[in-house]
Amino acid sequence: MTDPAYLNGIVKVLFVCVIITSAYIITTRNLISLVRVYALQSLALVAIALSLAWYEADSVLLAIAIITLVFKVFLIPYFIATIQEKIRIKRDIDFHFLSPTSSLLISLALMIVVYIMLSRIFPDMMVKGSLFFFGAVIGISLVLMGMMVTFSRKRAITKVLGYLSMENGVLLFGIFATELPFIIEFLIIIDLVILIILTTILTVGIDSTLEEYHNRLHRFYLWEEQEEAT
Repeated sequence: MTDPAYLNGIVKVLFVCVIITSAYIITTRNLISLVRVYALQSLALVAIALSLAWYEADSVLLAIAIITLVFKVFLIPYFIATIQEKIRIKRDIDFHFLSPTSSLLISLALMIVVYIMLSRIFPDMMVKGSLFFFGAVIGISLVLMGMMVTFSRKRAITKVLGYLSMENGVLLFGIFATELPFIIEFLIIIDLVILIILTTILTVGIDSTLEEYHNRLHRFYLWEEQEEAT
């Protein structure tokens, strides 16, 4: 049995890694680095799940860690990296509404707000186990930070990474705040795989902004109508 203090120290270090990777995903413009950092963030979640599974002897957490490792650390980043190589776009320079600095500052403010709200809503949770309390706070904050990525970035491939980061937040919150059944996490993984497959199919617009993607579809419809007329 692992010493609880030792476990708390390991998990808190992993919490810091999750926060740093989230901040990097919000601010960086390099697509290759985004994919690698997402994989690193997912690996930190795997390490958290394994630490808790070892301490609590929980087979569900162990299974979640294995599935997360296979899909989020290896398979999904591989798919996205393959798409990125095909479209040959290495940077996502443009931002909607928010700059990288303002996005990071808003994210820090959201994290503080989440901490204050949860400490008032669930004071017993904060007293009984700070580890589980901070896990819930960081999980919700990670969801909001991923949502900010989908809101502020222009490239469709970057928005996909924002969505995946949001799902990491849901997973982290589920590990600490609720008893997340294995089947729910499995279905979430399947949903993510379907998302990546659809992204691969829609490569006609994956290298564009949403506005450019709509224009490409409009030109496709016009071409189809001309073909039917002839």
